[in-house]
Amino acid sequence: MPHRSPYWTPKQPIPARLYGIIAGSSFLLVLGLWSLLTYTGWVRPFFLPTPTKVLVSLWSMAQDRLWKDIGASCWRIGAGFLLSALVAIPLGLFMGTYKVVEAFIEPVNDFIRYLPVVSFIPLCILWVGIGDELKILVIFIGTFFPMLVLVAAEVGKVPNEFLEMTYTLGATRGQVLRTVIVPASLPGVFDTMRVCLGWAWSYVVVAEIVASSSGLGFMVMQASRFLKTADIFAGIVVIGVLGLGSDFLLKRAYDLLFPWSLRK
Repeated sequence: MPHRSPYWTPKQPIPARLYGIIAGSSFLLVLGLWSLLTYTGWVRPFFLPTPTKVLVSLWSMAQDRLWKDIGASCWRIGAGFLLSALVAIPLGLFMGTYKVVEAFIEPVNDFIRYLPVVSFIPLCILWVGIGDELKILVIFIGTFFPMLVLVAAEVGKVPNEFLEMTYTLGATRGQVLRTVIVPASLPGVFDTMRVCLGWAWSYVVVAEIVASSSGLGFMVMQASRFLKTADIFAGIVVIGVLGLGSDFLLKRAYDLLFPWSLRK
């Protein structure tokens, strides 16, 4: 039989060092293509600045107000996302456990989650004004409704055999919820939080378009008004790095909290 590399076996894990090398190579490939297109002059700097110009813009921003903008955006994202999780996770657990709750909530939730988040901004201004409350509410709306349905879906994946076995041992319905459904669905719920945190970062620009004087989204929008392409790319890079860092922290927390999980 021909030799087959174990690394190309479906769902086969690879060494952490090899994983890091491959991940780093993908970033180097993007950087190399970016450099090739810009330093050779194939793409005009107005449309795609060189990596050097973006680094210079980043350095200039760091000397000015970059850290203030990062702090403002992180506060808004953190507040909106945590508020969304505090409401969506317990409600999603009940929605995935009890069909009567699902029948009552899911149609309305599905209707709202398909609406563009931008369409809620005028209403949000009427409800909470144009301060930080507006930005937090926009991020809440953008993450709550998809998080709710994803949490309910994770609860639905808990095998019915687990429930039947617990009932056979004499457990009550409340005990089944506390000792079987919640622990079995927590790893999937944590993965859902990772996905929704990525959406929260993507909504920061939308949240900071209106009446903002700080934040990474505001910084990017200001640069676009004055056609400062390098500054736009610098802002995008900062948002991407912060999003990647927050995702890495949640992945590490997942490994520490659920070392027994088979979903890694």
